[in-house]
Amino acid sequence: MTTQLENLCGKTLFITGGSRGIGRAIALRAAADGANVVIAAKTAVESDKLVGSVYSVAEEVVAAGGKALPLIVDVRDADQVIAAMAQAAAHFGGIDILVNNAGAINLMGVEHTSLKKYDLIQTINHRATFICAQAALPYLKKSSNAHILSLSPPVNMAPHWLKPFSPYALSKYGMTILTLGMAEEFRDYGISCNTLWPATYIATAAVAVNLGGENTLLVSRKPEIMADAAHAILASERGTVTGQAFTDEESLARIGITDLTHYACSPDHLDRLQKDFFLD
Repeated sequence: MTTQLENLCGKTLFITGGSRGIGRAIALRAAADGANVVIAAKTAVESDKLVGSVYSVAEEVVAAGGKALPLIVDVRDADQVIAAMAQAAAHFGGIDILVNNAGAINLMGVEHTSLKKYDLIQTINHRATFICAQAALPYLKKSSNAHILSLSPPVNMAPHWLKPFSPYALSKYGMTILTLGMAEEFRDYGISCNTLWPATYIATAAVAVNLGGENTLLVSRKPEIMADAAHAILASERGTVTGQAFTDEESLARIGITDLTHYACSPDHLDRLQKDFFLD
């Protein structure tokens, strides 16, 4: 097991797509340590289709024991990202952690993916990872224990993953390739760069909408498993964990947590949890 920091107290996290789902869960887990959390997302107002906003999550972060800065940011817009990073650093005195969580999903092949949808998933997924990392870099260099964590899968070139939705695979693998490349490029700066991907479906709105609704949630785990797995990486000592493409199960096992039963959405479906995409 790798030695862990006590917590993330006083650390500043910049989380993209932090207004719901996994991003929200990571924000609340850091808040429990007393961290400063920048919730950077597009959703300013909740709706029936979009539960949660940067402002509602900011309130939850404060209630959980952290400090919050909600920012409306479109990660496709470099100027917005650069301005948001500067505002976050000025507000909290720096940035220690970047979590590339914002994402778009498209489960179709080349024939049936419109150019508009193709451009959307590429720009929100791997292009935003590039923009955010580059914008955060000047601040991360000044941190005593900087991390970049991207929510993307291990690169699996098996044909059965490329055939059904290669445009989406490209967008997510691009995040991983960039992040693992940054692990080497930024190693001398002491910036740890890793990726994290759920071993099973996670009960989020995106999963419910794209993968089958309530029945799918029954064979999913709660977002808190990803939050705890992210925490295990982000709380690692400077330079000890970098260049790794973890699943949540692997990240937790690294610190000795192997009983994951309490993360299941339905105890009755423990033996039927659905393995996530890109994992064999």
